[in-house]
Amino acid sequence: MADLHVVATIPAKPGFEKEVGDALKGLAAATQDEAGCISYELFESASTPGVFVTVELWESQEHLDAHMKAPALTEAMSAVGEHLGDLAIHPLKPF
Repeated sequence: MADLHVVATIPAKPGFEKEVGDALKGLAAATQDEAGCISYELFESASTPGVFVTVELWESQEHLDAHMKAPALTEAMSAVGEHLGDLAIHPLKPF
């Protein structure tokens, strides 16, 4: 089975960029230790400050599904969820 590439865009509401960024830094560090995580990188958009982007590589859809239920993700979303705009998670397929 091929690895699963994922890109997520996570916009912070104006005025909450630091809180969201800090929560996502913690999430990124914890996620890198999760089973099936090959790579999990966090960026902030250079063209749209306050929009954070994760570039992820997972061993399988099952590992991504487990990540979506992981305590670190749940905690990060509980801490800053009300300060987020519309999240977009994009599992990618070869083209």
